[in-house]
Amino acid sequence: MCTACGACCSAPDIAALHKPLGVPCLHLGREQEGAGCLCAVYAQRPAICRSYQPDWVCGEVAPLPTLEARTRRFLEIYGLLEEAAGESAGPKSS
Repeated sequence: MCTACGACCSAPDIAALHKPLGVPCLHLGREQEGAGCLCAVYAQRPAICRSYQPDWVCGEVAPLPTLEARTRRFLEIYGLLEEAAGESAGPKSS
């Protein structure tokens, strides 16, 4: 069951939305007390988002206090923290 924690809309890259790894989706609404993070295009979301099924990772990250903490833990679980940090740093200059 979805907890509206927002981690699945922030941590993974979503090519259909041109969303990079570790960056919240542009369609993810701000966190609201008691409602979590909700998708602004939920009814029209891409197939990749429709097919996502909450799993044990959701139970692990949902209790964390902030979207940033949940995203970080999601990336840690999948071993993507360093890759996400590299993407957020942008291209390296030579």
